[in-house]
Amino acid sequence: MVVMKFGGTSVQDATAIERVAEIVRSRHDQHPVVVVSAFAKVTDQLVLMGQQAVAGDCDAALQLLGMLQKRHFDTAQQLLGAAEGRKINGKLEATFAHADAFLRGLAAIRELSPRSSDQLLSFGELLSSEIVAAALAVRGLDTVWVDSRKCIVTNARYTQALPLAEETRKQTQDKLGAIIAKSKIPVMGGFIAATAEGVTTTLGRGGSDFSAAIVGAALDADSIEIWTDVEGMMTADPRLCPDARTIREISFNEAAELAYFGAKVLHPATLLPAIQQDIPVFVLNSGNLKSKGTRITARAPRSRDTFRAITAKTGVSLVNVVASRGVMVHGFLRSVFEALDRYAASVDLVAISEVSMSFTMDSKRLPTALISELERIADVTCEGQQAIVCLVGEDIHGKPGIAASVFDAVAAAEVNIRMISQGASEINISFVIQENDVPKAVRQLHARFFSPAVVAQAAAASGKRTGKIRKATR
Repeated sequence: MVVMKFGGTSVQDATAIERVAEIVRSRHDQHPVVVVSAFAKVTDQLVLMGQQAVAGDCDAALQLLGMLQKRHFDTAQQLLGAAEGRKINGKLEATFAHADAFLRGLAAIRELSPRSSDQLLSFGELLSSEIVAAALAVRGLDTVWVDSRKCIVTNARYTQALPLAEETRKQTQDKLGAIIAKSKIPVMGGFIAATAEGVTTTLGRGGSDFSAAIVGAALDADSIEIWTDVEGMMTADPRLCPDARTIREISFNEAAELAYFGAKVLHPATLLPAIQQDIPVFVLNSGNLKSKGTRITARAPRSRDTFRAITAKTGVSLVNVVASRGVMVHGFLRSVFEALDRYAASVDLVAISEVSMSFTMDSKRLPTALISELERIADVTCEGQQAIVCLVGEDIHGKPGIAASVFDAVAAAEVNIRMISQGASEINISFVIQENDVPKAVRQLHARFFSPAVVAQAAAASGKRTGKIRKATR
């Protein structure tokens, strides 16, 4: 069995959905389960509608909803034709009527709670999955639309819900097992789920990847495929480094580290259920039916390159907390960590000494109240528009001179490093720089570690080592 997830750009219009049908057909013998995101940009538009409604501009929200409705109906018409299109129009109209009433309700109460936000954003996946299921059916694939909220059971942490493993496994097997046993193809929306009481939740932005992994783990799938608009995971962002190349194989740990520190191909939490079940994950290009992409497994073959990839996370703030003069340093660090805990602050990197601590956080998630509280016990400075550059590779700390080579390359790019993190993880070297220095730093690092000349040199060195081993074992 294979669980196949198609992202927003992979289902953005009729042409893209036609390609999805061909890809699913090519996996027919593997008993596919299809998970789809909302059409490209739809979730962003739903967020905007909610903001407009609570700001009192209900007319603007409803006008945008009307545009969204036209887009979905036009796409359905192109894919299904007039006769088949009429069969699905009723379902789409009911969903849009619900969305219309919901936006009017938001405008009346002028409040958008996390629970209401999840309900609003769920409309995107409900609409896309209905259309994709119908489109695949008219192309000869025996599909069954499934409401994801009947399969994935989560806690009530709205906007960032977490799955309840045992309940989800039972619900998913009960709901999908009979469908798969009849050689039918379930089609469901990603990103959305529900509490045990049936209240709609979402798994966080980018959560469709997570949905696919949750379903794959619940069904003990043979593989999980993430179909997107790029040719797998890359050695760097190709927009920064045109010579970036596809990584053919990578370990779960490396891929998760890259995802957490800025790689956009995967949602950071996606891999967790797959890791637990040891299910291989493939990242593939939906624009290329023969895509080989990237294979992610528990243990990947050792790379000939020093690093597997480079990534950068922007939109970061660097917070420096220094114990005030004359204040007893005993208990200082404990007070800082207790403050972070009270505000559920998730930090990326931390550097500590006896009387000071520096940490980084996503700027959008940094509570102003946290800074105010820290200022009562220490001298605090907070700098925005920072970025974390992360180089990932298995066992890099066992190779002498790597850090020196990294920072020599950064110096050659004339980039100032604000903070360094090495040692907490065996597979990455991370440092903080100003956000506008990211392009030249990443390009310089990629040239240093991934240029054709460097790769050829590494391959030659690897061949020599192999030859010596063979001689020694004769």
